Amino acid sequence: MHKVNFTAHNRIALLECGAMFFPALIAAIDAAETEVHLETYIFERDDVGLALTAALVRAAGRGVRVHVIADWLGSGRVVSKQLAGDFRSAGVEFRSFNPWFLRGVARTHRKLCVVDQQVAFIGGININDDLFSDDYARQPLPAPRWDFAVQVEGPLVAIMQREVELQWIRVGNLQLRARWQRFRSARTRLSLHSEAPVVAGLVVRDNLRNRRTIQRAYLLALAGAKTSAVLANPYFAPGRKLRDALARAARRGVDVTLLIGVGQFRVQDAVAHSFYPKLLKAGVKVVEYHKTQLHAKVAVVDDNWATVGSSNCDGLSLFVNQEANIVIRDATFSLQLREAIGRGIADGIAVDPEAFGHVRWHQRAWYGAAYFLYQGILRIITLGKYVE
Repeated sequence: MHKVNFTAHNRIALLECGAMFFPALIAAIDAAETEVHLETYIFERDDVGLALTAALVRAAGRGVRVHVIADWLGSGRVVSKQLAGDFRSAGVEFRSFNPWFLRGVARTHRKLCVVDQQVAFIGGININDDLFSDDYARQPLPAPRWDFAVQVEGPLVAIMQREVELQWIRVGNLQLRARWQRFRSARTRLSLHSEAPVVAGLVVRDNLRNRRTIQRAYLLALAGAKTSAVLANPYFAPGRKLRDALARAARRGVDVTLLIGVGQFRVQDAVAHSFYPKLLKAGVKVVEYHKTQLHAKVAVVDDNWATVGSSNCDGLSLFVNQEANIVIRDATFSLQLREAIGRGIADGIAVDPEAFGHVRWHQRAWYGAAYFLYQGILRIITLGKYVE
């Protein structure tokens, strides 16, 4: 399925970096009266993680039903075990996603929280301190990791509630028949549509019914772009369809700017560089972000279409992992996000097409080899679907 069900009359607030996100998230949890559903890829037991853990424990202590899902790989084996113990003793229900890869290679990369079916959060921000790199090195960063989330109130929250409930069922240890019955019940319990002007929709990627939904949302937006498209992404390695969509938009006169995070993973940087020649030749402006770690997965097209979420523009996010984005059709929000991305572009360094054209042959060979390796691994994981 590729359809996005949009709803109107939502209130959506842009949250930039942890300094805005975590206070809002903890305040919502502290105000919870009935239930909290939280999903994340990384749940670190640092100061930020401990503060959020305390809020979840406080909620459970006053009788709120609290469900937490954290990815086993993203959080780490040891931390996942510690979280399970901490939460179990405090009355918080905790599930680790796909421990030991028992359910295949896919990870849950989603960052979602729904509180009391009234307020929800979605974006790219993990539960960890954004003053340290989010890899195993945990290196201090020169500035807070640059990322975004949104706070949502309104009809869309009901759709997000249904999604987190389904995820809780999927991650559980139910027998197959019971899992299917509860899955069908949860799917049919809510049918929410709006005939009013479109505002926002939830876009998820999984390996069941929504294999291409997030990529399709990008492709449709780029295909309809008339004036501009600005994308910020940390790990740029999409399949051919998305790369071609960017190039086609630029060739027909759309002002396309791609802000890419660099400096964290050498091989990833080389893979992204392998795409630069064709993108630059088509007229795509490529800017590399150097101020700190870029973790944002955001885009704005024509100042009336925007997306914020967990999905990178790479093979793992678009073809393997479970992801969740919000697509927003609102001029005011789009302008706000575009201005934020513009500040990131100002902190970056534009790639000079002429200078890049004179990159030495051994560097080009390294870029090509990195892409060949990356493509080969992703083709195996995705059974040949990565090139799409």
